[in-house]
Amino acid sequence: MLGVFLDQDSLDCGDLDFGTLNRVLPDLCYYPATAPDAVAGRIAEAKIVISNKARLDAAALKHARHLKLICIAATGINNVDLGAAARQGITVCNCRGYGTAAVVQHVFTLLLSLMTHLPEYRQAVREGRWQQARQFCLLDFPIRELAGKTLGIVGYGELGRGVARVAEAFGMRVLLAQRPGVVEEQEGRVPLPVLLPQVDVLSLHCPLTPETQGFIGAWELALMKRSAILINTARGGLVDETLLANALRQGALGGAGVDVLSLEPPVDGNPLLALDIPNLIVTPHSAWGSRESRQRLIEQLAENIQGWLHGTPVRVVV
Repeated sequence: MLGVFLDQDSLDCGDLDFGTLNRVLPDLCYYPATAPDAVAGRIAEAKIVISNKARLDAAALKHARHLKLICIAATGINNVDLGAAARQGITVCNCRGYGTAAVVQHVFTLLLSLMTHLPEYRQAVREGRWQQARQFCLLDFPIRELAGKTLGIVGYGELGRGVARVAEAFGMRVLLAQRPGVVEEQEGRVPLPVLLPQVDVLSLHCPLTPETQGFIGAWELALMKRSAILINTARGGLVDETLLANALRQGALGGAGVDVLSLEPPVDGNPLLALDIPNLIVTPHSAWGSRESRQRLIEQLAENIQGWLHGTPVRVVV
């Protein structure tokens, strides 16, 4: 049975143990990365394919006549044509919950850095401004507390619930947004137009779908408090990046922390990479990337393959 891993380097920094995966699939062929025009050739004879971000579209799958299982080394399924896979009788499994602790931690790393102006204070010390201060402390940048603030969460899956638990430990009030695109009232959820004016922090944890594409735009940003902070560790396409950059420049928003952009890596630039945007922290889609998180992902890949081999597939994408 031929198995291929199309983009091992997308999750391995040389610090992971692949022993479990190799025991389940001893003949697994590892590729550090796979260019789009090489995908079809590399999967042509495979029965099992593992891919993180390498795209498995209908054209590539058409020639994979032996393919029976696709394991996505991630939760997002945007890189697989699920319709084409279903027509060819290919089971598709993803990985879930492996990065919850790391992403929740990163959400609050961004949020606390913005609330305390940590980057600015660090830079002030490096520049010698504390050393020259007339007082024992330097308080050049406003510091705000999370306690008593209101957090709005869009997307209340495992990540959203994890963020809510930590927020409550900080003494925050948590509001859950009604899912974008849902018209009927959802119990315990607040419609976005009602939620946005109330929140001090908005954290996004929903998938990128036609309903959520660019759903944080001019109207939504205008509804938010001028002091509010936006955190996006979900998908870059959820937010109109040009409008967000302008809102920060104009002081219409208190700050933003983003770990995702609409195109990754941003080889052609991005509005949020401009150097003149205040109160913005951009990290390179690294929220999920703790060693523990990536190791859990490897273990889940092994479980997915083991389950399929025994006729009881797990984490099947419907």
